[in-house]
Amino acid sequence: MPIIKILPHPEYCPQGVEITAPAGTSICEAMLDNKIDIEHACDMSCACTTCHVIVREGFNSLNELDESEEDLLDRAWGLEPNSRLSCQAFLAQADVTVEIPKYSINHAKEVH
Repeated sequence: MPIIKILPHPEYCPQGVEITAPAGTSICEAMLDNKIDIEHACDMSCACTTCHVIVREGFNSLNELDESEEDLLDRAWGLEPNSRLSCQAFLAQADVTVEIPKYSINHAKEVH
């Protein structure tokens, strides 16, 4: 099973963590299954950007982005070339390293 290394994030996993999940699982599902409560306001239906992650290693092993995901990513806070919506990024056999951005678009709106 591929390993997902999640870099430290002050809210979701302060120490960082490594989890495993079967190929074909979305990064979001894998995190939620392992008690990493990443936001997913649209219930993983590719309708928001709250589960945005930046894939630091293993980006090319994930499934390709579709047009819906590309369009939504344009609205994500902290967008980078290797950004993905974790609900749409499905694992293959390779390990991946992800960073959860400091803010999501929901969080950025709530903070004054």
